[in-house]
Amino acid sequence: MHLRLGAEGGRAAALLPNGVSISLYQESILKSVSLLLALCLLVFAPAVWAKPCAVTISGNDQMRFDQNAIKLAPDCTEVRLTLKHTGKMAATVMGHNWVLTKTADFQAVANAGLRAKIEDDYLPKADPRVIAHTKVIGGGQSSTITFSTAKLVKGGAYTFFCSFPGHWAMMKGTLSFG
Repeated sequence: MHLRLGAEGGRAAALLPNGVSISLYQESILKSVSLLLALCLLVFAPAVWAKPCAVTISGNDQMRFDQNAIKLAPDCTEVRLTLKHTGKMAATVMGHNWVLTKTADFQAVANAGLRAKIEDDYLPKADPRVIAHTKVIGGGQSSTITFSTAKLVKGGAYTFFCSFPGHWAMMKGTLSFG
């Protein structure tokens, strides 16, 4: 906003670009309101610009995911992934989960999961190599997680798998972002 200062009847005044005269007090209020609006835009803009992406993947009693590749759009900012177990067997017998790691970390994390318990989703506790994972579920159940794509690099190599002991050899796929 460009203002020209002038005098109006001996009082300080400002002229707006369209020639309207306002007092310096009114000018101060206008500037304050403009600043407040700008701050609101900065605070709330990320939520407005966020683009969530929904992904659904299923696993069955034959130790298979229904997809071997997941592609995320480059403008996706958050992933809401739902794993559905379409089989009938219990989690302790034929449980499935969905785990995402960098491809370079996949086998090491899967092998480390062999020493973990079902309560830990067959994953090492608080392992920084695990980008995201669902809990282990049984037949007829589902699990939904949400994770930010800020943890991913566009064009990076990622592998998803089931960490239930012995499943990761067959239940795996790739995730691409961007």
